[in-house]
Amino acid sequence: MTEAHIRSYDREAEIERTTTSDETDAESVEAETERTTSCPECSGRLVTDTEHGETVCEDCGLVVEEDSVDRGPEWRAFDSAERDSKSRVGAPTTNMMHDKGLSTNIGWQDKDGYGKSLSSRQRRQMKRLRTWNERFRTRNSKERNLKQALGEIDRMASALGLPETVRETASVIYRRALDEDLLPGRSIEGVATAALYAAARQVGNPRSLDEFTAVSRVDKMELTRTYRYIIRELGLEVQPADPESYVPRFVSRLELSDEVERLARELLKSAKDAGITSGKSPVGLAASAVYAAALLSNQKVTQSQVSEVADISEVTIRNRYKELLDASEHLTA
Repeated sequence: MTEAHIRSYDREAEIERTTTSDETDAESVEAETERTTSCPECSGRLVTDTEHGETVCEDCGLVVEEDSVDRGPEWRAFDSAERDSKSRVGAPTTNMMHDKGLSTNIGWQDKDGYGKSLSSRQRRQMKRLRTWNERFRTRNSKERNLKQALGEIDRMASALGLPETVRETASVIYRRALDEDLLPGRSIEGVATAALYAAARQVGNPRSLDEFTAVSRVDKMELTRTYRYIIRELGLEVQPADPESYVPRFVSRLELSDEVERLARELLKSAKDAGITSGKSPVGLAASAVYAAALLSNQKVTQSQVSEVADISEVTIRNRYKELLDASEHLTA
């Protein structure tokens, strides 16, 4: 046998030993994992009792481990206010702030840690510190752009009464548009409004274009143009607005009963089954369904009141509510 054959044989033997060793190690690790997650007596499921620091079997009650390390806080709290005052961690990160809430924020109150008012010299010093802190928080033009846009999103969402989930989604959409250089040639307010409008529809809490135009600093034409551009370039999947999503808000503003909301939903479902909702404004359909449901339940509400709440014309309500009633009678006949 030549020297080359001997080296080849030794190499194959070494590979075989390594493979066998790896398989043995994997089997031992798997067996060890199974032993730590199941009871050694009855193979039942193990649960951790954090109050007593024990790991016990859920079936037979065997204590597998005791005196485990408590990794929670060393203090106790009996309400949310006491928990907040004792907690030593910061707020969670959020996309609604340009720095995700990781930077330092100096409060506006001119008081020290004990609640005492600062002297005039200290107040001047704190004012300078706040000014420099704000300058350091926005290091470049991109961060300044993002800070202004997120402020606009928060302002409009507060005016429209949109929940935090919508604001968070809108912030993510605007960040994506900024990262993909979709802002050149468009205003910050326009892209921020379009992002919030798309987020409201994605989350299922939509508002009409007229409502957005009332609180935005851009006109309706710029909003619709920017909205179409954003969803096309980012590939956002936005479903058509469901008329039923507007019903609870209209019923609440008109101070009508739950029966009206239920009847309005039934009218909209009947109209959808009859195929008469296609191509019609969801806001107009929802307002007309609420008006028709109020008539059916003998509750007093005028077309002008519904028109003012929904921000649509009375003519639209008159035309749509008759179509809804006809569709409901046709299906029940």
